Amino acid sequence: MRHISLFRVSSVSNSSSTKPRVAPDDVARDVDLCLDTVDSRDNSRLLHTLKRGSTLYPVYFGKFDPEDTARLGVTVSGTQVRASGPQLAEFGPLLDEGTVRLAIDSTFPLVDAGRAHARAARGHIQGKIVLTVA
Repeated sequence: MRHISLFRVSSVSNSSSTKPRVAPDDVARDVDLCLDTVDSRDNSRLLHTLKRGSTLYPVYFGKFDPEDTARLGVTVSGTQVRASGPQLAEFGPLLDEGTVRLAIDSTFPLVDAGRAHARAARGHIQGKIVLTVA
């Protein structure tokens, strides 16, 4: 069985410390697969963390120099998800059975959308923020 290294972090900090935040590209090395979910002006910042033959999947696709990716031997791939009725029909029972669980950080009525935005701005979210409509 082949093991892969997967590294996911937006930043590392210790709130009780005066140490500066650490960028993931300063600590990650030899990663097989990176899912970059941070909207960044420099999408190529994580390329040097990947080992040869690995893949970077940026959610917010930016510009990548084909010469850089070829020299490093990495693949950069963007994907787009399309809704599929048959797949969603299979997914429903998995939710009902508890096989798949959704992480919900907090729930707000639509009229309190401002509070939901404030919650997001505080950071350290553990799941999705949900707006409910009555």
